[in-house]
Amino acid sequence: MAEPREAEGLLASLKTLTLTLVGVVQTRLELLSTDVAEERARLTAILISAMVALFCIGVGVVLLAIFVVVMFWDTYRLLTLGLLTAIFLASGIGLWIVAMQKMRNKPRLFDASINELVKDREQLSSGP
Repeated sequence: MAEPREAEGLLASLKTLTLTLVGVVQTRLELLSTDVAEERARLTAILISAMVALFCIGVGVVLLAIFVVVMFWDTYRLLTLGLLTAIFLASGIGLWIVAMQKMRNKPRLFDASINELVKDREQLSSGP
């Protein structure tokens, strides 16, 4: 039978281990929360910038197309409209393909948190 001092020492060790484990979990959850907040802020900034840029570019492209068509109105209006349409469609398709490739190659979400959890697991499995 264990003596009271040994039982108290075991309980103290168990309590310390539990507190350490809770601290590690809390730290990892805080890191995860920070990752989520950073990703949300980054995506919001990108989305707002992209929307404003697309609006400005769209207005500029429409005005440029009108200018070019008016410039060639008397001689090559249909050819000009056809060429501008082909250029805009090709550019749009090309940019769509580039955007999809960038979406596929984005960094993993919670990458820092996952790496820290892997390190924690390795340290716990290796023992003292």
